[in-house]
Order: sequence, then C-alpha cells, then structure tokens
Amino acid sequence: MTSTNDIRRSFLDYFANEGHARVPSAPLVPHNDPTLMFVNAGMVPFKNVFTGLESRPYVTATSSQKCVRAGGKHNDLDNVGYTARHHTFFEMLGNFSFGDYFKERAITLAWNLVTREWGLDPDRLTVTVYHTDDEAFDLWKKIAGLPDARIIRIPTKDNFWAMGDTGPCGPCSEIFYDHGDHIPGGPPGSPDEDGDRFVEIWNLVFMQYEQVTLEERVDLPRPSIDTGMGLERIAAVMQGVHDNYDTDTFKALIHESGELTRTATTGANQGSHRIIADHLRASSFLVADGVLPANEGRGYVLRRIMRRAMRHAHLLGAKDPLMHRLVPSLVAEMGGAFPELVRGQAAIEATLLQEETRFRQTLRNGLGLLDEATAALGAGDTLPGETAFKLYDTYGFPYDLTEDALRARQIGVDRAGFDTAMAAQKAAARAAWKGSGASASADIWFDIADELGGTEFTGYSGDTSDGEVVALVRDGARVTSAEAGEAVTILTNQTPFYGESGGQMGDAGRITGGNGLSVLVEDTSKPLGRLHAHQAVVERGRIAVGDSVTLGIDVARRTQLRANHSATHLLHAALRNRLGGHVTQKGSLVAPDRLRFDFAHNAALTPADIAHVEAEVNARIRENDAVTTRLMTPDDAVAAGALALFGEKYGEEVRVLSMGQGADAPYSVELCGGTHVTALGDIALFKIVSESAVSSGVRRIEALTGEAARHWLTAREDRLKEAAALLKAAPDDVPQRVAALVEAQKKLERELSEAKKALATGGGSGAGPAVEDIAGVKFEGQLLDGFDPKGLRGLIDEAKTRLGSGVAAVVTVVEGRASVAVGVTDDLKDRLSAVDLVKAAVAALGGQGGGGRPDMAQGGGPNGAAANEAIEAIKSVIAGAAVSA
Repeated sequence: MTSTNDIRRSFLDYFANEGHARVPSAPLVPHNDPTLMFVNAGMVPFKNVFTGLESRPYVTATSSQKCVRAGGKHNDLDNVGYTARHHTFFEMLGNFSFGDYFKERAITLAWNLVTREWGLDPDRLTVTVYHTDDEAFDLWKKIAGLPDARIIRIPTKDNFWAMGDTGPCGPCSEIFYDHGDHIPGGPPGSPDEDGDRFVEIWNLVFMQYEQVTLEERVDLPRPSIDTGMGLERIAAVMQGVHDNYDTDTFKALIHESGELTRTATTGANQGSHRIIADHLRASSFLVADGVLPANEGRGYVLRRIMRRAMRHAHLLGAKDPLMHRLVPSLVAEMGGAFPELVRGQAAIEATLLQEETRFRQTLRNGLGLLDEATAALGAGDTLPGETAFKLYDTYGFPYDLTEDALRARQIGVDRAGFDTAMAAQKAAARAAWKGSGASASADIWFDIADELGGTEFTGYSGDTSDGEVVALVRDGARVTSAEAGEAVTILTNQTPFYGESGGQMGDAGRITGGNGLSVLVEDTSKPLGRLHAHQAVVERGRIAVGDSVTLGIDVARRTQLRANHSATHLLHAALRNRLGGHVTQKGSLVAPDRLRFDFAHNAALTPADIAHVEAEVNARIRENDAVTTRLMTPDDAVAAGALALFGEKYGEEVRVLSMGQGADAPYSVELCGGTHVTALGDIALFKIVSESAVSSGVRRIEALTGEAARHWLTAREDRLKEAAALLKAAPDDVPQRVAALVEAQKKLERELSEAKKALATGGGSGAGPAVEDIAGVKFEGQLLDGFDPKGLRGLIDEAKTRLGSGVAAVVTVVEGRASVAVGVTDDLKDRLSAVDLVKAAVAALGGQGGGGRPDMAQGGGPNGAAANEAIEAIKSVIAGAAVSA
C-alpha cells in the first residue's frame, strides 16, 4: 500500500524533478485575500502572483497546501462525518505555471504522473473540458489517447474557473476516477453524476482570460496554470478504497480514538469517530497557525469545530477530555511533512484540554436541559426558537450544537424564532446602553456591529494583514467612500491595529490599496469593545466600502508600546513583592514614549524602595524569559493566581499573560488583552523617573523603557559632564565639589547677614537708629533694602533691649515686596499690641492681615514703595492710643 505521506512526497518530487520550485504550505490564515476566512484552495497563496501584484524568484511551483473549509461561503462542516469525502481540513496538491507553460504541458505532466508514475489504469480515467475548449479536447486525445466518449464537454461553470467577478479566469479540465460499477452513479454530465462511482481527483485550470467587466473578456498576455488535487481523494484511489476515511492517516487516528474511548469504530459509532479524527486535524493545524478559540471570527469557527468533535467524544462515553490525547498520534502521522505540528504540540494539547474541560460542563448542562425541552417531541417536530435561544443565552449551549444534537432524532430547530429572540436581546442591550447616558452619536456603532459583527484582531501574531473595508464613518454618519484630504473612520473585517483599551494607547500606521491609495491612521479606538475603528486621513487616492486593503501598523511605535505594557506587569509584581500584597493597580497609561502606573499604597516610596523595585524589574528583563499567553475563563484565571486589572471589563474568556519564573509559579500572572513582548529581554531597560501622590491612598510611578530610558540616562550624564566642566572637576568629584560650594555659600550668606545686621544696628556700635518720642512712647523705626525677612525678629529683639521701654519697627524691601516686624516692650504691651501695629503697616503696604503676639508681630505686603507710609501708619496708631488713654 502507498501511504498518504508517500503520495504527497512523490507528487512534490515529480514536479520538482520537472523544474518546479517546491513551495512549503502557507499558513491557514490567508495573508493576501481578506475576503477569505481560511485558505481553502491550493492557489490562494499564489493569488497575487497570478494577478501580477507580486513576483517570485520562480515561474513554476508545486505545493501541498493546507486548507480548511468550515466557515464563510466555503463551509463543509455540517457534512463532515456523514459523507465519504467531506472534510474541514484537507490538503491540496498542486502544480502552477506563472506565464511559463500552458495547456499542452499541463495535460502531459498530469497524465504521465497518474498513469506512468502512479500506475492508475487509464481505462478508469475520464476527463471533462469546458464545452467550447476545443484545444483541451484535442490535446487530451493526442496526449492520453482517450476516446471521445471519455472526454466530456461540460457547459456549466463547473468547468470554468474565475477568481471573481473580474480578474483572471479560464476553462477547467477535470480528471475523474471510476471506482467501479458496484458503486451507484454515472459519469460527469450524466443524469446520475451525483453518485459516488466517478470521483474527481484533479482539476486543471487554464487561466487564459482577463474578465475586464461583466461583459468584456480579453486574452491574458501570459496564460497560466493552476491545478488542485485533493490528497485525501487520491490516497483513497491509490490505497484501493472508496472512502477517504478508510485511508491510512484517518484509520490511524480513528483507531486511536477507538482505543482511548474503548468503543467500536464501526456501526453506530462510525460517524462520531470520523468527526473526531477530521476535526482533530483541523483544530490542531489551526492552533499551530496561531488561531485560538474565541467567540467571533476565525476563533469562533475553530471553537465550533472543537466543540462538535468534543460532543461526539461525549456521545462515545468518554469520561475525561479526549481530544488532547489524540494529538501525539496526529503528530506521528503528519509531523514529518508539517513541522509546525511538532513545534506547536504542547500548545495544541493545552488548548484542546482547556477547551474540552470547559465545554464538558456546558455540554452536561445543555444536554440535560435539551432533553427536558424535547421530551415531548418526536421525529418531524420542531424545537421552538425561543427555547434554543434560552439554551444559548442562559446556559452557553451553541445553536449549532442544539441542531446537531437533535439531528439523530429527526427533530428540527426553528431558526427564524432563534434569530428573532437574538434580535430582541440586541434591541434590549441597545436600549440599556442609551439609558446609561452615553452619547447618542455612538448609536451608529451598534448598527455596524449588529450588521457586520465584531472586528477580528490579528495583531497578536502579525504587524500587517489584508482586510476588506466594511464601513466608513464621517461626521457621525456612514458613508460609502472618502477622497484624498478627508478625515474618516475606517472599519475593516480584520485588522492588526490595536484599539485603545486597558490603558494601552491605540495603534497608528497606514492603510494602502489599489490605484495608489494611501491612508494615514492616526489612532485606533474600540467602540463597544468589539469594533476596531481606525481614525484616519486619506492622503492619496479614494477609499470605498468593499475595497481590499493592506493594513500595516507603525511597527516601531508598537514595539515601544509592547515594551512599556509588559514593563507595567513587571512593575506591578515588583511593587507587591517590596511593599506587600495590598498593592493593586488603580490605573495605567501605556504610551509609546513612557508608562504611568497608579497603585494602592498609603505612603511615599523611599529612595531605597524605588531602587529595589527598579533593580528587580531589570533583573527580570535580563533573564529574558518568554512571555506566554493562555485563554481562560475569568474565574479559572483568578483561581490560577492571575491578577485582574483595574477598570478592565472581562467577558466569558480572557487572555492570561505569564511573565518570568518564580520559585513555584510565574513571576507575574495577569489578565490582559494588550500587546506584549515575546521575551522580557525585548524591554531592554527600565527606569523609574518619578514617584508621586495621585490621591489619598494612591501613588503614581512614571517610568521609561528601552531607548527612551537610555536617552534619559544619557541626558543626565551629559548634564553631569557639563557641571563637572564648570567646576573644573572630574564627574566623580562633582558631589564633593558641590557640597563644598554649598557650605561656602552658606558661610558667605551668614557673613552677609551679620554685616547687614550690623549695618542696621548702627555699624556694630550698638547705638542703633534714631529714637523718637511719640506721645511719651519711645519709638525706633528703620527702613532696610534687601535684608532677609527671616532676620527681622533678631533686629526687633535687639532694638527692644536698647529701648528698655518703647516700640520698635523694621520694614525691609526685597525685590519690590515689603516685610514688616513690630516689637513692644513688656511694660507697654497692655496699652499697645504689636499685632494691631503690624496690621496698620501691612494695610499701608497693600497687604492683608499680619499676626503674632502682643509683644511681637510680623506681616507683609506687595507694595515695597510704601515702606515709609508703613512706618507712619505705626506711628499714627501709637499716637492714637496715647490720646485715647
């Protein structure tokens, strides 16, 4: 028997020997066709080569391309397990010519491979051609020697391939294998063609036209070849079986499924084992290519595939999760051809185990409720849509599983009723949102989300992706296009642009497309939490709904955002280690140039605290551990030790981010939907630049990473060098020299103060200023310029000593502002209050208040030019007090 691996290898070797470049399979997520959910044909990775948008260093190629048909317009999911040849995952063998050879060599290569190299009986082969393609008809007669009766002209689109309404297109020629008259069915084009006797094994597409418009078609200057052969179908032929599930790869997986569940693989169990084997392949390859289970987009399709298989494991009586235990068998069968399976085995197993563990609980609850709801129903009855919706909405039981579970009992489901209940729930959600006081202008996002669903975010695994423009919004209204110079919000079906959330700023970058389109994306927001809205300005060209575009983020900016976001997680862990478990995040800002982290703590951090935290974070960075992500329920994540972030809204599934290694657990485990570095060393450097209070019990740290931190440190080193140059000292000696200068300045200031004081008191003679007699009260008043107000009290005390009995007042003016001090000796303070006297002086200086004690008071005012008036005001109060006495 020829194994499936042998057939794949011999096909690729055959065309490589014929001068074709051997091209590895592209990932299942297409990077060049935003209209496709998954790669569903062998030519998809070469689409841009055929259209001339891309050139490669070869003109002929061969590949075995991974394909999935389980979502969108190419969806085989519901047929899998019930037919001989439907699969969610399959391989497409193909050979391609990009303007090199055409029909004659393509037919020759195909015929020689299947008949000479593989030894298929020519008498069992029939071919079809498009009904007007006389050239292909004649070539088959010439090369293969087939009689006219086995070269069948087909007038339908089945034998005419087109890339779309416009673009490359051309007639097809298909090779069919006759499995024998013991199987019902007739040849292609006959009334019995839908039978299983004649099976298409290879399709040769002769790409020779350009569909310019719906009415106009012209010849391509360089006709091309695109072929596709289903590996599973040709394996069945070459292994002498009619059913794809009887081929070696499937038999091995089905056998393992039977062994692990201890059930027969035939009879009533056959369909379940086939579904498990098929869905295992699709699930594993999708996870290996970066798709994870989710509630929208590709992740939702993957979840449907997984859960369908897991339900059949349940039907077989599997008591524990099954799917992850089958992965080693899959790797053994296909890992040699697809090394990504080997590399991703651990992640595949973990994802399947986690999903099946969660789903088994949902399944137990849902099936029990479904049994209750359908107890009175029989074959031909229909489950009300409202009941199906309740199972979905309240208990998490998906609609398609309800439908699948009832199929064996021949009970239908009222899909229209389900959709009506779903629409009613959405209307209620919208009404509740409006009642929350949110801006009514955002109602447009509900319309878009209801019509188009959420945006699929591809930015965890890539910086660019193709997308289809699904909506444009300008000035609060939807528009169909935008011209150069116009600001517009752009929504695409998928995007690598992160929408601002969780403290991380939205991405910026560029959107490009045909006819020179260039759009500058300035920011990205996330309306309703599931749409990614690109705030943009059209620089060149015109963008319209339905356009295929390429979206590319500003990679340098994202790199900085990743580093700063990951640093906040390390900072959080380091703060908790240093200060205690009470430290929790209270907010953050992740910008390209800095990070800000608010946390609960009642005291300022000491310099030792800051140094310790900074050192701990940098130590983790130097260890360069990988950053890992898992999807979990919020409850499971918190139970596993993850920290939920302040202000983040979590759905039924969260991303759990782990960083570094502690003694018994990861250093940091948090719930976070942001983008992060792949290894901690990518942060490079961490530097705290400030620590301050935000509010009672909340502190704030601002910090830098990477180049920003290095520039910050370099700038301070440059300032140190400048200071050293001014001091004519080495940088290491600057602190000592500065300390000496400070001490010298203090000494000079003391000497200057003493000199001014001596000058104010009569040059040190002790005589002091002139003394006046005001109504029998001795008064000593003086005006000083530039005297430090802090020294006024000393001058007043000395003046009171000289007077023995009396009032002393001093006014000093520094940079236009006046300060005044008044002293009253103890024998007079019952008659004259220094507080009253100083208030009169302060008023004259344009100020207010002034205070102290009856024997000593101080104050000040902004009008230093009124210093004399202040002295006179004091005298007036003294004279008035004497008169009243």
